[in-house]
Amino acid sequence: MIEEKLLLQVLIILAPVLLYSLLPENKRWQENGLIFGLLLSGAAFLSIVFSYQFEGFYWDLRYVPFVLAILYGGPGAGLIVFLVILATRTIMGGEAVVYSYFTSLATVAFTLLWYGKFWTYSSSKRIRLAILVSGWSIFFSFMMFVVFRSMADKPLDRDLFLSPGIWMFGVISIIGIGFAARLIEEILERDKMRNDIIRAEKLNTMGELAASFAHEVRNPLTVVKGFMQLMHQQETGKNHEYLTLALSEVGRAEMILSDYLNFAKPQFNKIEECSFHEVLTEIVALLGPLAAKGGVSLKTQMEKEKMCISTDRNQLKQALVNLVKNAIEATDEGGVVTISLRHHDIHAVIEIQDNGRGMSEEQLSRIGTLFYTTKEKGTGLGTCVSLRILNEMKGSIHYSSEAGKGTIVTVQLPQFKTSCCKQTQAILNIAK
Repeated sequence: MIEEKLLLQVLIILAPVLLYSLLPENKRWQENGLIFGLLLSGAAFLSIVFSYQFEGFYWDLRYVPFVLAILYGGPGAGLIVFLVILATRTIMGGEAVVYSYFTSLATVAFTLLWYGKFWTYSSSKRIRLAILVSGWSIFFSFMMFVVFRSMADKPLDRDLFLSPGIWMFGVISIIGIGFAARLIEEILERDKMRNDIIRAEKLNTMGELAASFAHEVRNPLTVVKGFMQLMHQQETGKNHEYLTLALSEVGRAEMILSDYLNFAKPQFNKIEECSFHEVLTEIVALLGPLAAKGGVSLKTQMEKEKMCISTDRNQLKQALVNLVKNAIEATDEGGVVTISLRHHDIHAVIEIQDNGRGMSEEQLSRIGTLFYTTKEKGTGLGTCVSLRILNEMKGSIHYSSEAGKGTIVTVQLPQFKTSCCKQTQAILNIAK
């Protein structure tokens, strides 16, 4: 029975996904594409071996692991599965072997067409896209079946296309890709949740340490500064210059302590509607001279549609200034830093891209760690403060970088359209 063989193939396809989830979780799916491709190539091989023969055609779910391999593992993983499918189908032989080649190539082309946008979608949309691509392979298989029957001078009667077996093939294929994609998304979501929990615990621990440290040091430092200011006013000799320098360093120490306190618990003193366009425009105007001094071009790419967020404007500005400043300082003379703004679902996405020194994987893994910085002079507090502020705003931040090629910082924050601003304010007033 075709149903039994197809359901067996569904289990065969789910098995490598479960096996892959048991591997160490220190890398993303795309970075372990070789292992993912090898596991799914085994599933594709067994699907063809246990295929159901009907009217000279092999009916199986070989393209389900192939679609999963390309979309979730990358073109490299897809190539491994593709080669295994071609080799296995060639060995199996049969009258329709040439038509299976055309189906495979059509599936490759259609899947790669969507691969570039795949990871920009949400989890639910990725599942639907996987089903769509798999549906294309089913449709093309049917088309090749029709061509095969026509070339073989075999009649295409109505009862043949109303056969329960053919329709069952389509239904189980869709169910199989849906289950497999859903399982992969659950694994990814679990890994993301674990990483978020670990990061939150680190931030809370560092925040408590920073608050305790800053509070204990700030009080005696204030006393020292006060007496030094009195001495500075009364001193007119050579020591005046030394006291000026000492006061300057004490002031710098106070700024560092303020960063510690802000990292421990960002103070959102004034909640208001902030336009992302206005905040980014102010940041460009503020940091433009710094970029020009280093010979760096500062560019913006913002969608025309206005987007707002309800938060403390100064805190948002501080978080983004730190990130843009880091990009400028990491870029050599003649380089470019691009700030882009777009909307994605209910979020505003801000990308800060530079073509500077970039970072290695080891450096990326340590971003956000207290006292860690890639600068020659710095404490690493600026990035920590930015992460803390964005976390308090229910936002997220993602770094992607390659040594020698630059870094892309992607900030995602909740937003609402300006057309909703007045309505939101009216609701808040009623609530008061």
